Amino acid sequence: MEPDVQRTHASSFGAAAQAYAAHRPDYAPAAVRWALERAPGPRVLDLGAGTGKLTGTLASSAADVVAVEPDPAMLAELRRALPSVRALPGSAESIPLPDASVDAVLAGNALHWFDMGVAGPEIARVLAPGGILAGLWNVMDDRVDWVAGLEKVSGAAAIGSRDTRTSWRAATATLHLPATGLPARFGAPEQAEFPHGQRRTADALVATLGTRAGMLVMPEPERAAALGRIRAFLASTPETSGGEFVLPLLTGVLRVRQLRT
Repeated sequence: MEPDVQRTHASSFGAAAQAYAAHRPDYAPAAVRWALERAPGPRVLDLGAGTGKLTGTLASSAADVVAVEPDPAMLAELRRALPSVRALPGSAESIPLPDASVDAVLAGNALHWFDMGVAGPEIARVLAPGGILAGLWNVMDDRVDWVAGLEKVSGAAAIGSRDTRTSWRAATATLHLPATGLPARFGAPEQAEFPHGQRRTADALVATLGTRAGMLVMPEPERAAALGRIRAFLASTPETSGGEFVLPLLTGVLRVRQLRT
């Protein structure tokens, strides 16, 4: 994605902050535990925290969590939902925390938006020795036939390059975090995926897909046509046409550890 296009997509979520908070899924607790299992302590930064989907899972665990989010509307939703969590304005490229102040940095569906040439050294700066950086992504399990069919009719704007298990595995297979701006003292990345799911109706799933960045920046006639195709598919598919169903998801995790010096 071209840098200007990426910036437009990355900054698109604020206008849909309430819908994002209402319709995006949380993260599989087992995935969060795996992301943190080698962290040297409980201090966790949720970076690019959005409306707090990952923050909430962290806050319900033993983590001492702080959230950082650049978009004011998203940050307001996070603070409304999780008033007891310390939530700060800031970005991956300018983290408002002291050096070596956290034991882990987690990013939920956000790592691919970071300018890692700038964010990598910033993340390394705030991490304590032995600290963990982990990206988490909720992806649809396209091994399920109706999910694969939904991907075909939806188009890339609604189901993009990291939104299914197949596309996420392809995107992360060649992503070497130490080569994306992190200093050389980081170890080799580790990858894992964990079963997850979200209860949806057809209308709720249409609303969820409408919060994708590609959909948010699409001209309204094209957006309406794309959502119409998705709605028609869900209405004609036995698994999704009869009321509430479980959207089969996986939480994929890419984890890397800062080596002790």
